[in-house]
Amino acid sequence: MMARSLLALTLVGLAGPARGEVPVLVELFTSEGCSSCPPADALLARLAQERAGGARPIALSEHVDYWDDLGWRDGFSSPAFTRRQETYVHRLRLSAPYTPQLVVAGRINALGSDARAARAAIAAAAREPAGRIDARVVARAAGALTVEIEASWNGGVAGDVLLALAQDRATTRVARGENEGRTLEHVSVARSLSVVGSGVGAFSGRATVRLGDVPAPAHLVVFVQERDGGPVHAVTSIAVP
Repeated sequence: MMARSLLALTLVGLAGPARGEVPVLVELFTSEGCSSCPPADALLARLAQERAGGARPIALSEHVDYWDDLGWRDGFSSPAFTRRQETYVHRLRLSAPYTPQLVVAGRINALGSDARAARAAIAAAAREPAGRIDARVVARAAGALTVEIEASWNGGVAGDVLLALAQDRATTRVARGENEGRTLEHVSVARSLSVVGSGVGAFSGRATVRLGDVPAPAHLVVFVQERDGGPVHAVTSIAVP
């Protein structure tokens, strides 16, 4: 029942924006080795289905690897996500990385399990000027997708276009560490994240993403962000066909 419920939340999160809704990127830095993280994972699932304050949250769960030597190795963890979090620590002038951490639109930091702070950050981000991204899969062959991307955002601002492959849902039975004996549920789990282009105010081009062993259903999150962990100016998500 829980897996079915989380799937429903994720699929709602992938629905296209209604008129007037502003897509907002909501990144959760988490770990299966962290006993404080399961409530944040559950909150991310709820946020992905909410529509309030003119916002449409687009969730992305990024599992860091610095918990992996403390009793349980998180199979979704990556040093790339740890480095991304460290970039935010520097940019947002935080004292140190921690889990669970939410970063909303690359602008606002919040404790990952603090629902009130998360919703306030999402509403605030939705009031910022937003760009637009149109992305579509134009080819699939040999375990890879070709994605066509058209993006525009605040003129004069240099930004990178990033593409994440995300697993819609995942379930893990944890055998050791702080969450020993618990079954953990995740949504929108980032399995890869890379810069696929850049521009000043606009981008038009194609990118390739390898699916690897990521099980269906999955989706892509495409967003424009200022370099070095700066503000996110536009974001969208599309299902992997």
